[in-house]
Amino acid sequence: MLDPRKLITKYNVKPNHDAGQNFLVDRTALRQIVEAADLTDQDEVLEVGPGLGVLTEQLVAKAKLVVAVELDRQMMYVLKKEFRQTENLILINDSILKVAPSRIVDNFETKEYKIVANIPYNITAHFLRQFLETEFRPRKMVLLVQKEVAERVTARAGKMSLLGVSAQFFAEPKIVGLVPAKSFYPVPRVDSAILVFDVTGPRFEIDEKIFFQTVRIGFSAKRKQLKNNLAAGFRLSANEVEQFLLAAGLKSTVRAQELAVEDWARLAGVISQGMKEMI
Repeated sequence: MLDPRKLITKYNVKPNHDAGQNFLVDRTALRQIVEAADLTDQDEVLEVGPGLGVLTEQLVAKAKLVVAVELDRQMMYVLKKEFRQTENLILINDSILKVAPSRIVDNFETKEYKIVANIPYNITAHFLRQFLETEFRPRKMVLLVQKEVAERVTARAGKMSLLGVSAQFFAEPKIVGLVPAKSFYPVPRVDSAILVFDVTGPRFEIDEKIFFQTVRIGFSAKRKQLKNNLAAGFRLSANEVEQFLLAAGLKSTVRAQELAVEDWARLAGVISQGMKEMI
């Protein structure tokens, strides 16, 4: 099994802390990630941020094909050296944010792929939009993310966020394991969590554009009551917005973070229908 500390010495790697290069050394956590992915020899996998290849080694041993996208050139050098004889691995040296999901799928025999990824905090929201709001979305994602991010993604009514609503529109994410900071080398400042998405596609019969427009307007000013944000965003009167909220079964004083994803879907439907009738 590959050891990040030995690889760092072998290749004289200098971890970039600003890029979140903290390598997983806890074998229990590594096993949890692989088990959560539930891989078979027929699975095709996208790995994001393979780093020194510790997780990659486990993935290629179980999956039919792994496409690994790594931005860092020194990491790519290590990967090419360590996996030079691995036939079921395709390496792409690029930012995942610049790689269209369609380009990933082109490497696979089917669109039924899985994602296993160690996602830096600063790209989590963008990454989720990129791979959930597309026709080429995966059927499952297993993400190692900061614990705080995992809690936001899985939040419920009362602590809901734009990120949480957006993710839960396509899947029901759940935290399956906590990974303390000491599980990494070098040791980061924060703990992480293993986040699993069983992706179903849109969970509600509502136009995606209308849904996300409503949600983004709703969260535009978190300290304000939802009715004020909706009135300003949709250019409606306070009375019109209150009628929409009432029709959706919501209080007129409610705030965005107090709504569950089901509430947002119902509210978006009411607003969409109501505005059509106003034309």
